[in-house]
Amino acid sequence: MVSGKSLMKRAHGVAEAPPAAHHLGHRERLRERAKAGGLTALPDYELLELYLFRTFARGDVKPVAKALLARFGSFGAVIAASIDELKTVPGVGESAAVDLKLLHEAALRAGRDKIAKRPVISSWTALLGYVRVALANEPREQFRVLFLDNRNQLIADEILNHGTVDHAPVYPREVMRRALELSSSNIILLHNHPSGDPTPSRPDIEMTKQIVEAGRALKIGVHDHLVVGRDGVASFKALGLM
Repeated sequence: MVSGKSLMKRAHGVAEAPPAAHHLGHRERLRERAKAGGLTALPDYELLELYLFRTFARGDVKPVAKALLARFGSFGAVIAASIDELKTVPGVGESAAVDLKLLHEAALRAGRDKIAKRPVISSWTALLGYVRVALANEPREQFRVLFLDNRNQLIADEILNHGTVDHAPVYPREVMRRALELSSSNIILLHNHPSGDPTPSRPDIEMTKQIVEAGRALKIGVHDHLVVGRDGVASFKALGLM
């Protein structure tokens, strides 16, 4: 029989903690292990578990952590999932889902800070780390543009289109219109392949050529086009495609 208190929690979208752990002191032991060996020594499910302690005041959250990893496949994919997707996992309610998205946003902002106040093209390792966090686990294609000033410093990182699992339509005139609005001198194109394989497709190559040509006419440089997948990041420039 479901208690009135449980129903009220569900009605308000509050995640209920699983039943109490079968052994006492587990939370404290996990915290002590983290302090002694460092967070990097923890497997993904224990790192998630430790983070979920902040959401669930009591109870055993190990099953929730393992269920999240089983559903999404990796730690990065867990925090990149949408709130609605996270809530499909048993034990994850609104509060837990929002807390996990907070972790993803924090990672994004930390990565953006590393490229925000210096020439982007001289911070390539930081840029690749940022685009992986931003796009590697997106379930649909997303096309975005890094707009740079004449010193190649970041003006804006904007999503110009969402698409399906294998296509995000892009119009060169829209890319250039936005670059002119932002007084951007150079741009870097980004999009993801939800399949995981970052290899550029023929439509990717043709679309990039059109944007480069449109930019040339307006004296807006296209430094690169990065295609992001779970298997890595492909650079058009490094591949000799532009």
